[in-house]
Amino acid sequence: MRAGGVSAPVHWATRQYIAEYMVGDPPQRAEALIDTGSDLIWTQCATCLRKVCARQDLPYFNASASGSFAPVPCRDRACAANNVHLCALDGSCTFLVSYGAGDIIGSLATDAFAFQSGGATLAFGCVSFTRVTPGALHGASGLIGLGRGRLSLVSQTGATRFSYCLTPYFHNNGASSHLFVGAAASLSGGGGPVTSMPFVESPKDYPYNTFYYLPLVGITVGKTKLPIPSSVFDLQEIVKGFWVGGVFIDSGSPFTSLAKDAYQPLSDELKRQLNSSLVPPPGGDDGGMDLCVPRGDVDRVVPALVFHFSGGADMVVPPGNYWAPLDKSTACMAIGYGGYRSIIGNFQQQNMHLLFDVGGGRLSFQNADCSTL
Repeated sequence: MRAGGVSAPVHWATRQYIAEYMVGDPPQRAEALIDTGSDLIWTQCATCLRKVCARQDLPYFNASASGSFAPVPCRDRACAANNVHLCALDGSCTFLVSYGAGDIIGSLATDAFAFQSGGATLAFGCVSFTRVTPGALHGASGLIGLGRGRLSLVSQTGATRFSYCLTPYFHNNGASSHLFVGAAASLSGGGGPVTSMPFVESPKDYPYNTFYYLPLVGITVGKTKLPIPSSVFDLQEIVKGFWVGGVFIDSGSPFTSLAKDAYQPLSDELKRQLNSSLVPPPGGDDGGMDLCVPRGDVDRVVPALVFHFSGGADMVVPPGNYWAPLDKSTACMAIGYGGYRSIIGNFQQQNMHLLFDVGGGRLSFQNADCSTL
């Protein structure tokens, strides 16, 4: 289906953004994290045993109650699109998918999906085993993959573009925004000037072929350009099929993380600029957030960041998009150490309207009040 595509309301939940939709005939309500860093659409099913699946706010999806539910045969191309798959005894497709937060196992099937606008019959994972970090789903039923792979919502609907705008973590007054997949995706809803950049070509190897890589070349803190060679952000193949480096944008990762040789100069420069404004992390356990200031001082003392991309595109990151309150009196830098790669997380994307032009190979964005879109 191409036509107008689909759209769904999206709301913030602790550290993730959750879309609402219906699945099955008759339809059953479901909620899913939106994730540009993965492909599969999945929901926990009634075949789950509570001890091996995550808690969710809605009932598990009851496949046997849906007249349109159909298992995907193991020989089907959709089954092979899962990196780890095998044939069940009945000839259906069993899959395993690993995420940073854990693993899921289930059966691939198709069913009718209905969104706030539009609908489609989609292949999805009916999950019967979930082993993820407690709280990782934030009460959601599963996940909607928006990556480049064959099983993502973008690919299955034949869309060449999608857009979303993430309401703030705090002070959002329960407001929701929208995910648009297909022709309705645009930046015409108002906001600031539009900035655009080309995507970096993704490798053909899994899982790197899923990600939307960006051409980051430098970072400025306040008025100081950090001494970071642009090669720190380059995507490089070190062994056949194994890539390191690169920078990708990920709606499913809460906080931004930077490769070591970018994180250290950023941390050092912020320590220099903030100096006497710094306070110890609350409780002595910083959880990796070791640069902190009094919560009421963030907007006054913390400098803005600018992420510089090739072609002259700049992404200005205000203090509230990279410093987070840890308690009533203290706020800390919410950019982490990312090892060998860098990820732009959803906290940094607050009140930013993003358009992924997958067909045209470009990412465009503008500052916006996401609660009004």
